[in-house]
Amino acid sequence: MPAIINFKICDNASECDSLAVCPNKAISWNETKNTLEIDESKCISCGLCAKACLAGAIKVATGADFEFIKQEFERDTRKTSDLFVERFGAQSTDRSSLISEAYFQSLITKKDPMVFELFNSNETMCLIKSIPVRDLFKKGILYNKVDTESNQDLVDQYKIKELPCLLFFENGKLKDKIEGFFGTTQKETLLNKIKKNGF
Repeated sequence: MPAIINFKICDNASECDSLAVCPNKAISWNETKNTLEIDESKCISCGLCAKACLAGAIKVATGADFEFIKQEFERDTRKTSDLFVERFGAQSTDRSSLISEAYFQSLITKKDPMVFELFNSNETMCLIKSIPVRDLFKKGILYNKVDTESNQDLVDQYKIKELPCLLFFENGKLKDKIEGFFGTTQKETLLNKIKKNGF
């Protein structure tokens, strides 16, 4: 029996790790429909896709288990829309929060407290493993993302060793930075680091 995808927790990205590891190309990206698809005739139930899926959204079924898993996915109360909020360390889901280096440079001169996430769009984490930004900062804190793939100068300028990186600015000056990915299981650790900066 083939692999099956729970699209309620899948971020349905064309850069899917499971797509990349499938030896038979049974998982593909349909550009017309903008979705992942599984060709059951090509799937050999090897399980590599399930192991590669960080969200646990793919399962490989054998025999009667296929129908059970399918029903389990249907009963899942989570919604895809719950995933698509701005998240730390993930692809930007809100294009208005994604800014250029030039706009970044104009913003950091302001006195207001603000946070910038520098990330590389080629090295983002799965949405379900990433912490929603709304859970991290006080209300009113300006938050924007900068993709370093086209803004590498910022990585050098702020001596960043690991992405994603949060840069904290206040009164036009860099106050602190937090480097590296913190997933949902490390949320408290990240919150404590952020609180030390009063953000």
